[in-house]
Amino acid sequence: MRAILFGGGLALLISLLGTRVAINLFTRWGYGQEIRDDGPTSHHTKRGTPTMGGVVIILATVVGYFGALLITATPPSASALLLLFLFVGMGLVGFLDDYIKISKQRSLGLRSKAKMIGQTVVAVVFGVLALSPWLEDESGTTPASQNISFLRDISWLALPMFLAVVLIWVIIVGTSNGVNLADGLDGLATGACTMVFAAYMIVNIWQSNQSCAVEDTALCYDVRDPLDLAIVAAALTGACFGFLWWNASPAAIFMGDTGSLSLGGALAGLAILTRTELLLVILGGLFLVITLSVMVQVGFFKLSRRSGLVRKVFRVGPGHRVFRMAPLQHHFELLGWEQVTIVIRFWIITGLCVAGGLGVFYAEWVARL
Repeated sequence: MRAILFGGGLALLISLLGTRVAINLFTRWGYGQEIRDDGPTSHHTKRGTPTMGGVVIILATVVGYFGALLITATPPSASALLLLFLFVGMGLVGFLDDYIKISKQRSLGLRSKAKMIGQTVVAVVFGVLALSPWLEDESGTTPASQNISFLRDISWLALPMFLAVVLIWVIIVGTSNGVNLADGLDGLATGACTMVFAAYMIVNIWQSNQSCAVEDTALCYDVRDPLDLAIVAAALTGACFGFLWWNASPAAIFMGDTGSLSLGGALAGLAILTRTELLLVILGGLFLVITLSVMVQVGFFKLSRRSGLVRKVFRVGPGHRVFRMAPLQHHFELLGWEQVTIVIRFWIITGLCVAGGLGVFYAEWVARL
């Protein structure tokens, strides 16, 4: 438990102080954000705001984790190292995207195919290692499982190795892009991620206290290294909290794709390694809704342009848009909502999702008593 407190505290302090340093350095170096011309006009005032703040979040998390282990003389676990690999690897893909935007002075960084290739390489390597028998512990438990999981592994939903890796790829790419889509208003993605990481810290602590490695009962959780994962989750929570101080409206710095892709990867990694993959749908409900808004917008736009039947059934013209703009937060902007209002209300939605997810997690354990 001391390591969890140290990890979160160190990451918070490093992020809080380090972000101030990053703002000064990135401003001096001209690492300013480019704004899409087709976005809301209110965002044009943000042009030139320092970006790539996700670098600080990554450094704060990694240093916070290893600092906590050093203080408590605890060795790192395979699960935590895998999670950090995924976190940093996805951050590297985002960093390349951000750097191209800055160096080329344009709002488009990596091409979509190049970004997908980078995400796929990191996700597949993570998936293969997480399922590898090389990383089994003394009881034969691997960091990840070939079973689909909700609150724990579903015994009758085991997948072949190849399909399990594909599922892991889908979860990682989908979640990282979901957080990326949510990163459009000051503090929105950072605040939402903070709450979900805190929820996973609680989940990991509970799983550690009820671990099958301690007492093999119907109530226990067959999860490898839950306490070490809790340290990483605490460090992520602290790093996001510290960054939010400077990222809250009006943002003095943006996390960029460096931050959003890495945080999304970490959320997916925690869901996979804690055997709560489908629970992420509830805890990260805001990211799911925002992602679906983009899918609906693009899908219906293409269908209404190509299909006369769709236009006739829905009584719309060709190329109809369901929302004024996607992702969803920009729709509300164009309806006249203030950015701060949207962010706070979306935070409330995230809080409700987290409370609901933790409630379901605890209720399942109680039902087994």
